[in-house]
Amino acid sequence: MIDLHSPNPPEETAETPTVFSVSELTRAIRALLEGAVGEVWVEGEISNYRRQHSGHQYFTLKDDACQLPCVLFRGDAAAANRERVPLADGVQVRLFGQVTVYEARGQYQLIVAFVQARGFGALQAKFEALKRALHAEGLFDSERKKPLPRFPRTVALVTSPTGAALQDMLNILRRRAPWLHVLVFPVRVQGRGAAAEIAGAIATLNLWKNADLIVLARGGGSIEDLWEFNEELLARAIAASVLPIVSAVGHEIDFTICDFVADLRAPTPSAAAELIAPDTAELRRRLEATGNFLRRQLGERLTQARENFRRLSRGALAREARRRLDAESQRLDDLHESLRRATTNALARLRADFATQSARLRAASPACQLEIWRQKLSALQCRFTDAADRDRADRWHRVGRAADALRLLGPQSTLERGYSITTLADGTLVTSTRQLTAGTEISTRLHDGVVRSKVN
Repeated sequence: MIDLHSPNPPEETAETPTVFSVSELTRAIRALLEGAVGEVWVEGEISNYRRQHSGHQYFTLKDDACQLPCVLFRGDAAAANRERVPLADGVQVRLFGQVTVYEARGQYQLIVAFVQARGFGALQAKFEALKRALHAEGLFDSERKKPLPRFPRTVALVTSPTGAALQDMLNILRRRAPWLHVLVFPVRVQGRGAAAEIAGAIATLNLWKNADLIVLARGGGSIEDLWEFNEELLARAIAASVLPIVSAVGHEIDFTICDFVADLRAPTPSAAAELIAPDTAELRRRLEATGNFLRRQLGERLTQARENFRRLSRGALAREARRRLDAESQRLDDLHESLRRATTNALARLRADFATQSARLRAASPACQLEIWRQKLSALQCRFTDAADRDRADRWHRVGRAADALRLLGPQSTLERGYSITTLADGTLVTSTRQLTAGTEISTRLHDGVVRSKVN
């Protein structure tokens, strides 16, 4: 048995000393604590309350100086809370239970057997009063919240330089957007005066104007740990900021006044990093989708232009040949010019879009990726130019064939082959000898003139 009351270690002897395992020592302390203290009444304020999926409820009972971990098991909850006291952070309660040791962690705790309400905590009441006042002033209204930039270039992180929250955010930002410039503004995030430091950092960043947005970040903690983010001074500094502000304070279940005033509330600092940093892979997918869309649009315009030309070509031979041919030739020139302008504009838009996206990804994209895109753009330009040249040559070839057909079908070509046209004096076409009698005057049209004669 271990003498837990002795302040000094056992004296060395010649014999081998008795060595206890951690489990044996912890069980001995548990037995001593349960025997010496046992079941007690204790009152204080609840903080760090959480309810697990198993139904067990865990929280800390605290006063101005100390904290006591407590657990209310699911099977005992109904009997322990006969008064139906809603357990939550800030609630003042009186508890009855067994003081024991949770051996897995080696910490003492109170297993709750009975709960009585003792009113609302002072800090929680102060929080609710300030929340109501600021809400009445309109500081929480969605209309006054500023949108976050879609592609920020510089992000200011206002947080503790030694906290785990900063490292988590930096790791995520480096992975998702390595081109993003991160400005760390070190401040205290806990303890008296921290709110004034954070408010000063916000004012300074607004004066410098060297960041696109500000992130207030801190890890989780009790209401006392996070209280500086509930100060009115800091809330008004956030509301007065010209730069958009993201509040990433505590865990997902933690809410502060800053969360309600900020332009965006992130459940955790890591979530804030994911919200403000665009994904490089997603940007590449959007670039590819934009290129495919432009290629489809240009293909559809070329197909429509070819169809219009075919339709116009078929109708040209059925109407007055020369007039319609000239009109359609002019329309062909207009279509060619429109196609040229459309191709030029499409290439210009593609170049502009490519230049914009390349500027955003330049710091993150390897040089080979940029060269591949340049080669694709050059190949696409060659394809557009070749397609336009082939289409123009094909159209002129069809125009030439139509002109040759018109010449072959005209009467002048028939006359040049040795034929003639004979008409009477009144212009009637002579198609039979029965139309002629002795003395009839006739006119014979040859390819190079007209011969007038009289029938004998």
